Amino acid sequence: MLQRTFGTTFRQTGRRIVASAPRATSTTLIRRSPVSTPSPATATSSVSFRRFYATKPESEPVQSSTAEVDAEAESELSEVEKKIQELETSLASKEKDIADLKDKYLRQVADFRNLQETTKREIQNSKDYAIQKFARDLLDSVDNLERALANVPEEQRTQEQESETDRALISLYDGVRMTQQVLEHTLKHHGLEKIDPLGEKFDPHRHEATFEVAQPDKEPGTVFFVQQTGFTLNNRVLRAAKVGVVKEE
Repeated sequence: MLQRTFGTTFRQTGRRIVASAPRATSTTLIRRSPVSTPSPATATSSVSFRRFYATKPESEPVQSSTAEVDAEAESELSEVEKKIQELETSLASKEKDIADLKDKYLRQVADFRNLQETTKREIQNSKDYAIQKFARDLLDSVDNLERALANVPEEQRTQEQESETDRALISLYDGVRMTQQVLEHTLKHHGLEKIDPLGEKFDPHRHEATFEVAQPDKEPGTVFFVQQTGFTLNNRVLRAAKVGVVKEE
């Protein structure tokens, strides 16, 4: 019966019983197949199989990562724009501050130059008019010398006088006149000059009218009499001349 069974099996499979031996060998080869080098066809089919299953699941993460990168780029761009706006605002503020500082600097320079000019003028004025008070006090002496000389009659000033008194008076007159000339020369050397406006047009800045008289032969507003001579100190009126002016009829 055993032989019949095996015989039937042989008939159905068409193989001998020894054919079952290579199965163990094939099993052994299968177990060792992981360390064996696959054939090119097998490698190609395996790679294609892996690519098929590797590309399909990774498509969605790539799209999501691209969206995240775009969102991150937009965020960074907005931050950059915000920083640019902040820098532009800061730059405009700094430019305004610079303009204000420049304006203040120019004003300070102008004020300093004005101060220099004012100080220079004040120093020069101090030099020019330092003797103003002293010169004004000397004017009385000059006036007294003029009065003394005016009190000597002209006919007594000649050298033809025979009396000793007249000759002494002439000598005194010459001495006083020389003193007056030296004093006037000294005053002129220090900037003090006499104002003698006889025959000139009346100038209220240099003359002081004490009286007015109508005179048909003279032009109205003309100085016809000098009561007291005036003086200027470095072209500044130290004392106005007291004069009589022709009155309009």
